[in-house]
This record gives sequence, structure tokens and C-alpha cells, in this order.
Amino acid sequence: MDDSQSIDLAAMLCSRLCHDMLSPVGALNNGLELLAMEDDPEMRRNVMALLEQSATTSTNKLKFFRLAFGAAGGFGERVDVHEPKALINALVADKQKVEVNWAIDAANLAKPAVKVLLNFAQIAMDALVRGGTLDIGAEVRDGNCEIVVRAAGPKIGFDDNIGRALDGSLAREELSSRTAAAHMIRLLAEQSGGGLQYARTDETLVLGAILPEGEGLIG
Repeated sequence: MDDSQSIDLAAMLCSRLCHDMLSPVGALNNGLELLAMEDDPEMRRNVMALLEQSATTSTNKLKFFRLAFGAAGGFGERVDVHEPKALINALVADKQKVEVNWAIDAANLAKPAVKVLLNFAQIAMDALVRGGTLDIGAEVRDGNCEIVVRAAGPKIGFDDNIGRALDGSLAREELSSRTAAAHMIRLLAEQSGGGLQYARTDETLVLGAILPEGEGLIG
């Protein structure tokens, strides 16, 4: 990937982050304005509760994107599985009618695998537009990390361009902030010697990856 492609990808990932942060940060701003105008004690307690919720949501999203998109310098080359599990569970807590199930047998995963896992989970959560179940599994065997994330619900909302970004058929000029994360993890998988795949129906979306356990070249 040349410098101009790297800059474009970074810009689109920043746009995605800003888009996701706009709602909770905006709620903080609105809450502070209400707090400045409100004198009723009960209303002020309600506003404070909303401010606390918005602050927690903002913190959870920033922690998630730090590891899913960024270099995550606070972590080593391997990451304890409790970190991505906690980040995903925190985001699921803000989703209505979404239940997450875990099947990870490793104590830790290489950082590239964690990035793929987190981004798969984000894509799958976004697909559960009417709620459902989110099954997340990872297994290390024979020198590879195998990751599977399955979303199942009454309606799957999945942008075909995200699928094309995952399989590499999306043209560079078609990339957007919505597809940038999928494009990033495809590059990550390719440069680490692995690959991604996906399958979808009206009620299920399955995302899979096989990544060698060696160090990746991104992140």
C-alpha cells in the first residue's frame, strides 16, 4: 500500500471514529446545557444520570477504536483475551436485544488477530438491526488463529460494499468511512499471510478469518 493509500485509509478510519463518537459526545454537550438551565433537583439528577451514561459510552467507544483501529501502544504483541471481550461486551450493553456468546479457548491472541476480532464484532453488531445473538469464537491451533463471528437475528442489515471490501473486490475509489475498517482488516490478513471470508442470509451473517500466529505487518 503506497503513501497516498495509507493516508486515504487513515482519513476514512478517522471519519468512521468521528461518526460513531458524534452521538455520545453530542449528548454530553446537550446534557451540560440542560444542567446549566435546570433548577429542579429531580430533573438535575436525571440529567446527571444521562451525562454519566454518555460519558461511559464515549469512553467505551474510544477504548474500542484505540485497539481496533490504532497502534494500541499500551499492549504488547499479544493481548489478553479479556481485553477484547470487555470492549465488545461494553458496546453490546448499549445495543437493544443483542446477546453475546463467547467461545475462545486461548488465554491471549496476537494483536492482528485481536484487531480482526474487534472489527468483525463491530460489523456483526451493526448488522443486527433488530437485535439477535452474537456468537464470537477464536481458536489457536497448528500455528494459526481461527476466528469466527456469527450474527443471527430476524433481519440482517449488511452493506454489500462491506462484503466486497472484505473479499478485495471493492475498488479503491469506492472506499468510504463505512467500508474502511473491512478494507483495513483485509490488508492486515493478507500481509500476515492469512485470509478472510464471509457468508450471509436474510437472518445470519458469518465472518471468518485464518491468521498465522506470527507478527502482522500493520498495527
